[in-house]
Amino acid sequence: MSHHICRWAFLSTAGIARKNWLSIRHAGNARLVAVASRDRARARAFIDECEASAPSHPPPDAVGSYEEVLDRDDVDAVYIPLPTGMRAEWVIRAAERGKHVLVEKPCAVDLPELERIVAACRKHGVQFMDGVMWFHSQRAEALRHSLRAGDTDGGLGGIRRIATQFTFRAPDAFFTDNIRAHGSLEPLGCLGDLGWYTIGFILWALHPRMPDSVDGRLLATAGVAGAPAVPTEFSGELFFRGQGGVPDTSASFFCSFLIEHQQWVHVSGTRGSLRIDDFVLPYFGNETGFTVSHPRFVQDGCDFRMERHDRHVAVEEYANGHPTAQETNLFRDFSALVLSGRRDERWAEMSLATQRVMMDCVAAARAR
Repeated sequence: MSHHICRWAFLSTAGIARKNWLSIRHAGNARLVAVASRDRARARAFIDECEASAPSHPPPDAVGSYEEVLDRDDVDAVYIPLPTGMRAEWVIRAAERGKHVLVEKPCAVDLPELERIVAACRKHGVQFMDGVMWFHSQRAEALRHSLRAGDTDGGLGGIRRIATQFTFRAPDAFFTDNIRAHGSLEPLGCLGDLGWYTIGFILWALHPRMPDSVDGRLLATAGVAGAPAVPTEFSGELFFRGQGGVPDTSASFFCSFLIEHQQWVHVSGTRGSLRIDDFVLPYFGNETGFTVSHPRFVQDGCDFRMERHDRHVAVEEYANGHPTAQETNLFRDFSALVLSGRRDERWAEMSLATQRVMMDCVAAARAR
């Protein structure tokens, strides 16, 4: 590639695209050249509103169709936050036109659809990646170091259990007009929207292991009138066999549109534990972190006490809207891959693994 800036286009004016407008602006190796909607006026309004908050030079073009964007020679990569139910068509079309693809999650309505998407991207030599931002944070590197640390290095020892939860309490209007409650557009509901992160963390932490068995429970459903209901509360269990075929590690996840905001992870090992309170969306500030715990039970004569021995690991990176933020790193990392001419298949493999486990949990829940 002869230029040094990855030229981006948005296919859709979805709300999350506003956040990524700023991410591209901060990335340093990327520029947004076009925003597409099925209505040019809507694309124009989106651009005007984002320009008022975070001006760009020059501003991107407003485009009145997705096809028109894919036909442009000045677009290297497309960001596709379209509803999951209509996403595959446009990801495959983009790949066929030689556009690299960053896609929102869940990546597809089921595993065969995602396999078709990934196959198209491989066939046409374009990079595929899903839009999970925390993978690209500096905190993720510190987390990986702590998870891999040996027993004598203040680590956790062997990981035996992971528990994670991502929830938010949706307002009543959410279930009447939000696409995430529309079964034809987002059939996986809270499992696709929130469970993608919890399952993804488990697989990332235990990589390259995959679960040997899973279980799932559909706890609640709701949805927009006239459309199939979607999961609004879901829990799952993953089991990993060790030597001898006996499960030695287990993990649980819970996701819900009905419970107030939580986004935590707790990793339990033979020598200690690790917890994160904000693994998806870091709480506001200029530092992200997590806590490693090695509590001690001490008996001194008749005095019995449990001592807290916590170590807080802090990383200097802003939570949002900054060149160091994880969303900026996502676009910076993707753009660097495009500009290098290399393809990193690990991102597609992680998405496929997440989708596979998610659909296995759905199948287990339906079999009850």
